[in-house]
Amino acid sequence: MNRRHIFRFGLVALLISSALLAHPEEAGPPKVEQLAWMGGSWEGTAGKASLEEHWTDAKGGTLFGVSRTIIGGKTVAFEFLRIESRAAGIFYVVQPGGRPPTDFKLTKLEAQSAVFENLAHDFPQRILYKKNADGTLHARVEGERNGQLSSQDFHFRPAKKE
Repeated sequence: MNRRHIFRFGLVALLISSALLAHPEEAGPPKVEQLAWMGGSWEGTAGKASLEEHWTDAKGGTLFGVSRTIIGGKTVAFEFLRIESRAAGIFYVVQPGGRPPTDFKLTKLEAQSAVFENLAHDFPQRILYKKNADGTLHARVEGERNGQLSSQDFHFRPAKKE
């Protein structure tokens, strides 16, 4: 190989490595740590209901969460939540009311949005999260219910420190 070929090879290698550093999400499969934007305490309302979600930091291939719905000063619903890395991908695992877990696989991950799906589940079949530019968090569940497309949106803001 002459100097010219070595220079070209080195230049191509430099360009490829620069592209990978500029876009690390393209360097391999997604990692739970790329969902760190979900971490923290979030609050919102839906009619008379007060909603809360609390997520740990994304570390060790997991995020753990809990949600609670309060109406009239009384907890009317809760869920245990986790996002975990497995050999088959990243999964959002939900346990409403402490029931057995239901898995939703990550199917799309962008900078600050994620889509999890379980098309075999009754409702929802999709769970979506997006962190907005204003620092709020939007969650949406959607799918078919009784043959009709249905969805429910949840809007959260960072919880106030007490």
